[in-house]
Amino acid sequence: MLVEHRGSRPTVHPDAWVAPTASVIGDVTVGAGARILHGAVVTSEDGSISIGVDTVVMENALVRARAGHDVVIGSGVMIGPHAHVNGARIGDGVFVATGASLFPGSSVGEGAEVRINAVVQVNTRLDPGAVVPIGWVAVGEAILPPDKHDEIWEIQRGLDFPGTVYGVDRDTTMAELMRRQSEFYGAHRDDAVVES
Repeated sequence: MLVEHRGSRPTVHPDAWVAPTASVIGDVTVGAGARILHGAVVTSEDGSISIGVDTVVMENALVRARAGHDVVIGSGVMIGPHAHVNGARIGDGVFVATGASLFPGSSVGEGAEVRINAVVQVNTRLDPGAVVPIGWVAVGEAILPPDKHDEIWEIQRGLDFPGTVYGVDRDTTMAELMRRQSEFYGAHRDDAVVES
């Protein structure tokens, strides 16, 4: 389904394919030969999304752009089932495995691999060819196993997750954050299906 959001409609190359149960919403460009499979959601929230040639977004993946954090996905990229790509830039030939999560401001260099359930934290850069092992966390300049929580948190705290993702300081209450998010996402009430 293609949906107009905030006055922007998706552009899908004639050689691309969007599954009838996938949703492509707003300022999204889908390149030639790209495939957006069943249940995937590709949604632009005050940012743009560009999906390259022959890139596949697998079932139930989420790709989300946000203000200040466009999504650029290169060519020949695999976004695995249940992966979460939020405000990230991904080079050509990257493998993002099942359940992997990439957060705003992150970038993944050409040919890198983010393996099953791995995480690339906000404002983290992976060099071309880098590998984040199954379940590991890329944070800042480091790639660490999940049992190194204290080390991960020490680095992550300085990367400003709340400011990067939500535009708030760390002391903002959850109630206030959700009030703002509810107001922001209320804009979807005005969405219009342009093709189903």
